Amino acid sequence: MAEPTVIVPSLAIRSERSDSPDLPKEVQPETTPANGSTSPPRRRRRQLSEEYSRSPSPPIQRNRRLDSPEEDSRSRSTRYPRSPKAENRSPSPERGRTRTKSRRSVSYSRSHSESYSRSPPYSKSRSRSYSRSISRSPSPPPKRRRRARDTDESVSPPPVESRRRPLPDVDYQRALERERQAAQRQEKEVKPFDPKAEYQRLLDLRSGGTYVPPARLRALQSQIVEGNPKELQRLAWDNLKKGINGLINKVNKSNIREIVQEIFNQNLIRGRGLFVRSIMRAQAASLPFTPVYAAVAAIVNTKLPQLGELLVTRLIIQFRKAYRRNDKPVCISSTMFLGHLCNYQVAHEIVILQILHLLLERPTDDSVEIAVGFMREVGMFLAKASAPANNGVFERFRAILHEGQLEPRTQYMIESLFLVRKNEYRDHPDISEELDLVEEEDQITHMIGLDDELNGEDTINVFKFDVDYEENEAKYKDVRDEILGAEDNEEESSDEAEASSEDEDVENPSEQKKMEIQDMTNRNLVNLRRTIYLTIRSSMDFEECCHKLMRINLVQGQEIEMVNMIIECCSQEKIYTKFYGLIGERFCKMNRSWKSTFAEAFRTYYDTIHRYETNKIRNIAKLFAHILASDALDWGVLECVHLNEDETTASSRIFLKVLFQDIIEETGMKTVVQRFNDPDPDKQAAFRGILPRDNPNDTRFAINFFTIIGLGAVTEDLRDYLQRAMEKAKESL
Repeated sequence: MAEPTVIVPSLAIRSERSDSPDLPKEVQPETTPANGSTSPPRRRRRQLSEEYSRSPSPPIQRNRRLDSPEEDSRSRSTRYPRSPKAENRSPSPERGRTRTKSRRSVSYSRSHSESYSRSPPYSKSRSRSYSRSISRSPSPPPKRRRRARDTDESVSPPPVESRRRPLPDVDYQRALERERQAAQRQEKEVKPFDPKAEYQRLLDLRSGGTYVPPARLRALQSQIVEGNPKELQRLAWDNLKKGINGLINKVNKSNIREIVQEIFNQNLIRGRGLFVRSIMRAQAASLPFTPVYAAVAAIVNTKLPQLGELLVTRLIIQFRKAYRRNDKPVCISSTMFLGHLCNYQVAHEIVILQILHLLLERPTDDSVEIAVGFMREVGMFLAKASAPANNGVFERFRAILHEGQLEPRTQYMIESLFLVRKNEYRDHPDISEELDLVEEEDQITHMIGLDDELNGEDTINVFKFDVDYEENEAKYKDVRDEILGAEDNEEESSDEAEASSEDEDVENPSEQKKMEIQDMTNRNLVNLRRTIYLTIRSSMDFEECCHKLMRINLVQGQEIEMVNMIIECCSQEKIYTKFYGLIGERFCKMNRSWKSTFAEAFRTYYDTIHRYETNKIRNIAKLFAHILASDALDWGVLECVHLNEDETTASSRIFLKVLFQDIIEETGMKTVVQRFNDPDPDKQAAFRGILPRDNPNDTRFAINFFTIIGLGAVTEDLRDYLQRAMEKAKESL
């Protein structure tokens, strides 16, 4: 049998609850004997149990501070007494656990018992019991606390002062302001929407207005009083600004002619500030389109010079401000625009030289970079207008390069500029062919210096009420009619009438036919020939002449008239000049249609060459000889030439003599012989009339002709053919 196990129940300190206010709030039991000696755990527990059994309640201690952990634990035990349910859970002998008031003293009581029964062989029982007593301050678990509050014996709730209160506002003024605004919202009456007041509010904005959807704008405008001129002028001002901005943003190389006409339809005198501001903003936003905007400004400057002057003035002011502020992007855009305006001779070249002097006087990486880009745009124009000044600028660039104080990147830019100059600005022309729309005699140049006192007239960008609005509009209408012509305006005004009558025209197709007027006096042809003649005579070199001739508007079928005028002008010269041959060569190499036109002109002039004098025949022959020698014209045009006694005249033989002699002078005898002896059957068919083989008399005539003019080497094969033909004739006889 197992040894009997003695189980000592653990002790728990419980605070007795009382309704009397005189009861003590803190109880501090004695934990040590009076004599200060320590006893074994069991003996000590017995002593404590005897002492507490004799005393009805714990001793009362008043006015004691909770300085020790024992006192703190005792106070908590009195504040949170255990509920009856917790009291019923007293530790059992099998599982005893006692908590004392001490945190540090821990006592254990452990018993071990085992019993085995043999009566069923398979049954076995084992029992164990533990008892542990820990001296620790009572800290009831959270569940017991909540249950204790739900019962009748729970602790009373804390006082009202300890409850949570709403936090006051930190900023008292803001709280008052919120209350005031809330009161105003409550007191404010809902007013109906007033379109007139809303439109007036939009008109009075300092920003110059805001975007309004079209439907809303029409609704607002419908409420405007018709007799209010200020609102009507403000509405016209907004429409003018939108129209100018839209046209400037749409312009490019292909539609510049149409856009310029539409720009003149706007009142540019009243909106000159809007036009200049819009074109400057568009150019700064898209630098590659600077030549296009400069061309638009040049065209407008020919009719309204005050706009060109204002544009140059504002660009110079903008450059000066950007230079002081070290604003590199604005400096680049301003100089580029000024450079292209100088190319179109809207601004004088003195501005170019002043800007370059300012940038290169104290060179830095940024200033040299701006100057290099500026010279790429204006270098070609400056070389033509002022060659010494251009050489001086490049000498300054060379000196900066030799100093070697700049970054390698900037030095490479200067070297690339010298390469561009060496190539004669091939990739950076001053004016492109598509944008050369202003005649030199129509150009107006404004001489404005970089150091002059300038007035940008910023006030004209803002709307101002005009007392004489209708009168000024009528004056600009007269100016517009003078610029564009009254016919164009009449056509524009009649567009609506034509559009409204389209349905009637469809029903009556006979009315669609317009009266065609034929000019039997050839007045237009005479004017065209005069224009071509004056253009040729006023040109310095053949490139300028070709450029101007290509700008002449020709009706389809009038190309032959231009070719005839070139040949006629050449024939009028006392001595042949290569100027006309180069013009013919350029036109033939320019387009296939011009080549066919010159081929047709060759046949015509060869057939009618007997009408011209000897000097004119010589000039015309030299002209076509240059074109044939340069391979600009196919030699197949010689197919119309039949070299025999019956089909030639003295004039035609003179023409052929001069023609072939000049070809040999430019190409050489060997080249001409190779051309005539080419085995290609197509080319031999073209020379069949010049070197005839059908009739021995014609063959002998051709041999004699080429031998007399010094081209006997061409007829070697023809001589062999004639000898064989003669031998065959003798054998046949």
